[in-house]
Amino acid sequence: MRKLLLLMIGLVAYAATLLVSQRLLAGGTGIQPVRVLVALTPMIPALFICAVVIRAIRDLDEMQRKLQFEALALSFMGTALITFAYGFLEGMGFPKISMFAVWPLMAAIWFIGVMVGRLRFR
Repeated sequence: MRKLLLLMIGLVAYAATLLVSQRLLAGGTGIQPVRVLVALTPMIPALFICAVVIRAIRDLDEMQRKLQFEALALSFMGTALITFAYGFLEGMGFPKISMFAVWPLMAAIWFIGVMVGRLRFR
């Protein structure tokens, strides 16, 4: 329960810093190094979220850790293959996709991997 609370705090902090940074950047003022720092501000709570997830995985029992490892491996390989393949398609004129699309893809494949693993390890 504590980890879920920490995760929620991290997500709220991420959303808040994202909104504030985008507002500040939309103003179009400031020198470039400051704008870069403002643009990267949401990464601070994102790092916190990563730490919470890693800690949660470390606290799992061996079987659950194995399931998460396999799901993450599937996510890593699936994302790599899909993005690499799409890179070839972009070379043929397909529209460019933002890097923001990569994480949701990775998360979706991770989720699928966890669900398949749960069925397999029943």
